[in-house]
Amino acid sequence: MHDDRSITEHRLRRVLQERIKPAVHSRPVPLTVERWQAPDEPVPGADGLAATYEPCAIGDAWGPAWGTTWFKVTGTVPAQWAGRTVEAVLDLGFDRMMPGFQCEGLVHRADGSEIKALNPYNDWVRVADRAEGGEQVHWYVEAASNPVLVDHVPTYEGDRWTSGDQPLYRLARMDLTVFEAEVWELVQDLEVLYGLMTQLHTEDARRYEILRALESALDDLDLTDVPGTAAAARERLAGVLRAPAHASAHRISAVGHAHIDSAWLWPLRETVRKVSRTASNVVDLMDRHPEFVFAMSQAQQLDWIKTHRPGLFERVKKKIVDGQFVPVGGMWVESDTNMVGGEAMVRQFLYGKKFFLDEFGIETHNVWLPDSFGYTAAMPQIVKLSGSRWFLTQKICWSQVNAFPHHTFWWEGIDGSRVFTHFPPVDTYNSDLGGAQMAHAARNYRDKGRGSRSLVPFGWGDGGGGPTREHLARARRQRDLEGSPRVEIERPDAFFEKAHAEYEDAPVWAGELYLELHRGTYTSQAKTKQGNRRSESLLREAELWATAAAVRLPGFAYPFEDLERIWKTVLLHQFHDILPGSSIAWVHREARETYARVREELQGITLAAQRALAGEGAEELVFNCAPHARRGVPAGGAGRPAEPGRPVTVEERRGGGYVLANGRLRVEIDGRGLIVRAYDLEGRRESIAPGAAANLLQIHPDHPNMWDAWDVDEFYRHRVTDLVDLDRLELAESGPVSVTVRVTRSFGASKAVQSVTLRAGAKTVDIVTEVDWHETEKFLKAAFPLDVKAERTASETQFGHVFRATHTNTSWEAAKFEICAHRWIHAQEPGWGVALLNDSTYGHDVTRDVRADGGQTTTIRLSLLRAPRYPDPETDQGHHTLRYCLAPGAEIADAVREGHALNLPERTLTGAAPVAPLLVVDNEAVVVESVKLAEDQGGDVVVRLYESLGGRATATLTADFPITAAVESDLLERPLEGSAVAAPAADGTVQLALRPFQILTVRLHRA
Repeated sequence: MHDDRSITEHRLRRVLQERIKPAVHSRPVPLTVERWQAPDEPVPGADGLAATYEPCAIGDAWGPAWGTTWFKVTGTVPAQWAGRTVEAVLDLGFDRMMPGFQCEGLVHRADGSEIKALNPYNDWVRVADRAEGGEQVHWYVEAASNPVLVDHVPTYEGDRWTSGDQPLYRLARMDLTVFEAEVWELVQDLEVLYGLMTQLHTEDARRYEILRALESALDDLDLTDVPGTAAAARERLAGVLRAPAHASAHRISAVGHAHIDSAWLWPLRETVRKVSRTASNVVDLMDRHPEFVFAMSQAQQLDWIKTHRPGLFERVKKKIVDGQFVPVGGMWVESDTNMVGGEAMVRQFLYGKKFFLDEFGIETHNVWLPDSFGYTAAMPQIVKLSGSRWFLTQKICWSQVNAFPHHTFWWEGIDGSRVFTHFPPVDTYNSDLGGAQMAHAARNYRDKGRGSRSLVPFGWGDGGGGPTREHLARARRQRDLEGSPRVEIERPDAFFEKAHAEYEDAPVWAGELYLELHRGTYTSQAKTKQGNRRSESLLREAELWATAAAVRLPGFAYPFEDLERIWKTVLLHQFHDILPGSSIAWVHREARETYARVREELQGITLAAQRALAGEGAEELVFNCAPHARRGVPAGGAGRPAEPGRPVTVEERRGGGYVLANGRLRVEIDGRGLIVRAYDLEGRRESIAPGAAANLLQIHPDHPNMWDAWDVDEFYRHRVTDLVDLDRLELAESGPVSVTVRVTRSFGASKAVQSVTLRAGAKTVDIVTEVDWHETEKFLKAAFPLDVKAERTASETQFGHVFRATHTNTSWEAAKFEICAHRWIHAQEPGWGVALLNDSTYGHDVTRDVRADGGQTTTIRLSLLRAPRYPDPETDQGHHTLRYCLAPGAEIADAVREGHALNLPERTLTGAAPVAPLLVVDNEAVVVESVKLAEDQGGDVVVRLYESLGGRATATLTADFPITAAVESDLLERPLEGSAVAAPAADGTVQLALRPFQILTVRLHRA
């Protein structure tokens, strides 16, 4: 037989697009349309309904960037349509290829209740299932004219203050139509079979059976009367659609989904509306399709619906009770996981799961993070302690170099905890359930022969929209179809139960799930990152001192509601396109403003508690919030600081510069203002490599191949400029307590002023770098070439640290050319090491070289600033203050202590007498992460600790208040079985035993 495949396939594509799809909605009757342009920001629905409308016509331009236009549509169903299914088609001017990234609408009834949303793949609204004729249409469409910002080119449309005011869209269609159900079903038949056929091998007989059936169907279709001949065409397809799947066919659990970025190419306020639009579509679809199941992951988004659309929220709650609308994930938002602090990650689960329990009585069991940019190795333990059992991710398929070896596996964290994990082989979290994607999922699944099933999240996402009736039609047809995987719509937990049962001995992946892409997100939008780090620290302070005051001072009110509200604000801004710096200018401008308000409010809470604890008096007291004693002031207490130790001396260095010494360190700054020696007098070791210079600012060109704010590509290293030209070198401070050398440099259009300080008694060199940054597409680094032969470095992560190789033996190590660390990174050879500490920098890189003298130089660099132009063309422009420290001779324990000290500065007040710590732990390896009152407001004190060095530890916890019991709890403060906490002794002490990197939450019942 002649091969005419391409002819038939081309024929099908053209007929489907030009004749069959347009025939789905027949006999169009124009609706009457009027419009009202809302001023400035969106208005409440009642205001939109009460506005004065003006006439509007199809083809009219509407919608300046970020504007809201209300359309009133009215009409009457023709009498001759009695008995027919009637739908309105409301096309706002959609680009059919970009759901979620352009104009969208929400349709209201005249009473303000929501009907459903409009988007490019969902532009219809049902008027009557079986019309009587004469039905009145009287609707209002709240239309958002969001600019399209997906082209990866610099644009000022990403902020309402800088965007244009010209209309972006033209009204395309507002019609009443007859919905031709048989034509619609034919479209679904053809698309499913065509998609399946093109995935089958050209030698597979099934491919040709489908081809001939499609050809026969097209032959029977009269293109001048598609509605009248659709049934006959469908009959030609019935046989191939009835053929059952192979017994060994891959099994797909399809879960309705709408990945909605809580901010990205739109601001937070627009996400509030996107969430409502998607939820309205979902519940409308559920009303018509009881088999439909939809998973929604972010508690914050459901809380927005509750706050802004209470009527819709009640509909959602009913569907949750019915089992169709399924909360998943258990987190407040789908956060970044690389940069979020340990306690903040706990609160993501605490407040997320608490919301689901309080509102719906549901305990979520899976963690749903399809789109975050890599996953911390601390996550498995946090997942387990939250009461969750399973983890789902999708983004790891974006890695550029190494294909991840598993799709279903056990993920092992730094403490040894394991969580059953699935990585859907469909390679998208926005599946259309088409034949091509289903075939890809089956082919791509890496665990064949051991596992047989995978999960597919389906529905339009990123900017929302969710599943459509077309998706459900594809699922029905592929439930049991020869040549296709078996597709079944079901709840995520049902998938995980089945996958876990059949593949309990799945392979183990230990350590972080590093994404080999989007490494620039550790650095972009430095002020957003700084705001996050400082907010986390301020929350720790506020909770600690408020707890101490509430326990010790009758009548002091612990600010439960304020702290929860602030925590949720900080958690929202940890969303995986806000904290990573990959959102539009509007988002980051608002983030900076929000962090300023958070700072002011938390400082007020802290100050009120500290004043209450200190009492009235003139004695100067230093409050130490850090988990370790410093300057003689105990952790979590306040008192008089001890004498600083040997005074700092300074002398001029031969050849230019200065020599600073304090009996513990000797630091030489040369005439270029660079640190050329940092000698550990106690360890008798030099930390700077011979002939090298530290605190060297370096600048690189930074023009990644695609994702500007997201990526740094390895080739940025091919060109580097050392910033050694000097404007000024001066001694800024010289005294027995501290000496500061100030270095000023100009480069490009920017300027950097660095203050290098050595303090009396200190084992760190403190550096403050102030940069007036006005570069474009540049990458600023601070280099520290260390005289250390380190095979690996340790980087702080949540509740511990991870080791990473310094070599590039394999492609896996080579791909980690940019890494994330929290407060410190540490390089060590046996017996001696160096730590580099920071107050708000996350991006780092580590390289090693062998010198001519045979020694090895391990160079650690901090990634200070970037200047990508998309999606925010002014990223990081302006003034920045960045603090970091060099700690020669540091062990990991020193890095832990000094990292906390840098990020939790002392506060000085006058008061009556020193304030004793509320809690004392006698082993410095066991770090107190947080102290708070219990969420149930019963008065118990909750303390969260962790083992910080990677070894076993025992410790005694002593409370400075009477306790009756100490109970190990999960992250939701519920008792855990098999406690590592002993009952309190007669003296009130509690004995603790911790595994390496174990997180321990202890609830202390007060007497």
